Amino acid sequence: MKSVINRATVLVLNRNWQAINIRTPAEAFCQMATGVATALEIEGEDHIRPVQWDEWIRLPIREQDTPVYTVRGPIRMPTVIVLANFARVPKKRPKLCAKNIRDRDGNRCQYTGALLKPDEGNVDHVVPRSRGGKDAWENCVWSSKAVNSRKGNRLPHEAGLRLLKAPRAVPELPVTALIRNADGIPDWDPFIREK
Repeated sequence: MKSVINRATVLVLNRNWQAINIRTPAEAFCQMATGVATALEIEGEDHIRPVQWDEWIRLPIREQDTPVYTVRGPIRMPTVIVLANFARVPKKRPKLCAKNIRDRDGNRCQYTGALLKPDEGNVDHVVPRSRGGKDAWENCVWSSKAVNSRKGNRLPHEAGLRLLKAPRAVPELPVTALIRNADGIPDWDPFIREK
């Protein structure tokens, strides 16, 4: 049963019921047992009830639940927990990846201004990695494949190119905006509104 615990995820809410993190069931059980968090018993959006650890370990296992087997018998694995004393919503910068660079640059080549289809562009390192350029928001731009190929391992001015604007890091966002329900867990739906 250990494999189920390791691959399952638990949504973590702050005390205002805003999604702020994802944890493993083992971490969620530790937080529940120590009183740091309370689990939510969820039966649709109309029936959501906080349940303390002492009651949680006695709840019956329903058909839709994943049980964790212990020496005391099976315990229902939580899908959502609420932290008792944490109210903030931390901020985090989206990860540096081609999709996020393309989104930041509006799907436009940052050398020509041409609007590109997703498969017509790729990430260009303004200062090439071979010349010490870093994988950083401030050194990566969306470029047409043809322009990027022409630029090669040169600096923009060496290739006769000029950036339309200096690349900048995207702003940090509340982590609530970055959490996705990749596994399609129905109990998460009331707390995560996907784009």
